Amino acid sequence: MIKKLSSRYDQLADEIVQIETTKTAKRLEFTGTNYDQVDEAMFDEWKVKAKSLIVKTCGSDSEHMKAFIKAEKSPSFDDNYQQLKRIKPVFLAAKDDFQGGFLLSIKTLVQAELFDSELEQALELLSSGYKGPAAVVAGVVLETTLRDLCTQNGIPHAKLDSMNAGLTKAGVYNKLQQKKITALADIRNSAAHGNWNSFNEEDVKEMIDDVEKFLSHHLMQ
Repeated sequence: MIKKLSSRYDQLADEIVQIETTKTAKRLEFTGTNYDQVDEAMFDEWKVKAKSLIVKTCGSDSEHMKAFIKAEKSPSFDDNYQQLKRIKPVFLAAKDDFQGGFLLSIKTLVQAELFDSELEQALELLSSGYKGPAAVVAGVVLETTLRDLCTQNGIPHAKLDSMNAGLTKAGVYNKLQQKKITALADIRNSAAHGNWNSFNEEDVKEMIDDVEKFLSHHLMQ
């Protein structure tokens, strides 16, 4: 994932150079004012892709994203080439910080890859008939994610139920998600204590799916 995102930064850096080469001199007929223009369609498409990449790697509330949005706002009578000149260094700064390993989100990406691997292991265990161990593995991923969310939101680490309640109170997710996590924790606890008759294979499959959805919605934000 990290290599793929780094490659995407390189690709978009090359694209913005190509867009710069489309610069042409224009003149307003009514005022006689000269201005520079780059290919509007190419530039608009590039901005969407660049913002998406920055959100994935730096975060939607990052200084990089804030600077990008600020640079994107054009003053009156500003041409899109001037906008490009403001946005380009912001994008390159995000690229440099990401590829240099200076972003906290890289840790998140590495952890997400690790969790993906562990959930794949849980699915393999389940397909081999080991529903109990599969539930335990998925439960460990869930609890570790809750601990990370607590760290991010200044909530003390505690037992899973307490962290779940604390994250709900802090508004990280709603009460419906809290109830789902409680249900998933019940399956994990039953599996850890050997009470395998209290759940079936379908329960574990749904548990793994729910944990994966929870990760994609919260861990990568």
